[in-house]
Amino acid sequence: MILTPSSRTPRSPALLLGAPLQFLPVIALLACLTGCGEKAAAPAAGGAGGASGKKGGGAVPVYVGQAQTKIVPLVIEAIGAVEPIRTTTVRSQVTGTLVKIAIKEGQTVKEGDLLFEIDPRPFENALRAAEADLQKARVQLETARTQVARYRSLTTDQMVSKEQFEKISDTARNLESEVQSDESRLATAKLQLEYCSIRAPLAGRTGNIPVHEGDLVRVNEAGGLLVTIHQVSPIYVTFGVPQQYFGSVVRYRATGTLKVAVIPPGLEEKPEHGDLTFMDNTVDSSTGTLKLKGTFPNTAQRLWPGQFATVTVTLASPEVLTVASSAIQTSQTGQYVYVVKSDKTAELRPVVVERLSEADAVISKGLTAGETVVTDGQLRVIPGKPVDVKDAAAPSGGVRAGKSGEGKGEGKKKDKEKKAS
Repeated sequence: MILTPSSRTPRSPALLLGAPLQFLPVIALLACLTGCGEKAAAPAAGGAGGASGKKGGGAVPVYVGQAQTKIVPLVIEAIGAVEPIRTTTVRSQVTGTLVKIAIKEGQTVKEGDLLFEIDPRPFENALRAAEADLQKARVQLETARTQVARYRSLTTDQMVSKEQFEKISDTARNLESEVQSDESRLATAKLQLEYCSIRAPLAGRTGNIPVHEGDLVRVNEAGGLLVTIHQVSPIYVTFGVPQQYFGSVVRYRATGTLKVAVIPPGLEEKPEHGDLTFMDNTVDSSTGTLKLKGTFPNTAQRLWPGQFATVTVTLASPEVLTVASSAIQTSQTGQYVYVVKSDKTAELRPVVVERLSEADAVISKGLTAGETVVTDGQLRVIPGKPVDVKDAAAPSGGVRAGKSGEGKGEGKKKDKEKKAS
């Protein structure tokens, strides 16, 4: 049986021309193996090219900052409540009809200003009666004293018995006591009349007035409140700090008056400044906190009784070494930073962070002033490898954002090429 080119594969003139018929199967097998080898070699070459493209990556882009010394206040923060230094609840001390309200709700008053007036006529009548009783007792006492003087001389001449003289003397002494009693009643009547005019016992701001003119007010009546006055300038802010700060507060307070800043809630972030004026003599065992008070002038009256506010106590203002808090990294062995050396390579440096203050980290060990540390981009940094320091004015993550954008653009370009093909 003779094989023809149409009955076997592949059909190749270069192989078939001049070849003996007995070698045709072998030639076909060699052609098949050669084609498969060429197909396998193509991806291998492409893989080698990809690997060579990934080798030797450039310097890692990072943002940096300087370790520098500056004043970072040592502070304690807490939440406090505003309280008036002095407050009073005004009530009537006599029973009578309220005939005049001399103030308005929410009005600022001075000490001694007239607040309310009660009908004084009954008390004026009581005063006149007390004056008349006192005048009568004084006349009687004067007559008794005259009789005592006359009977004393008669007793000397033995014209009057001693019993009569002693009786007249006792009458005079009783009248003296009666005069003193009438004088006391007169003083009480004057005081009751003064109570008809209710005046401010302190300077402050008035609250709600629950009574009206014509109301009958009574002494010691439940709910007989007339008005409440709070002193708002100056004013207290009371707050508590954890008991572990007790030693620090005592130590720094011994060196001078501690400053306190308060930011009341609202759109305005400007703080009010005052002094720490009170430290309680015991720690609250139920909360484990120490009660403190700061006194504030409150001239603008931004602090209001009952208000909550953020309190900051400044214990000291030392000059310390700081870096940006974003430079601090944490590992299982502790905290560290990447220091950029003079040859533009990164060095992993363990540090001891004393405390954090807003955007700054206070370093107590591990750095010196003037050293450059990486503040952003630490994820790709390798110790000992070069870094590319970017402009500090550029926004953080700008490099990553650019690369992300480029990747999206390349992806869209490839999709278009696929659709076109």
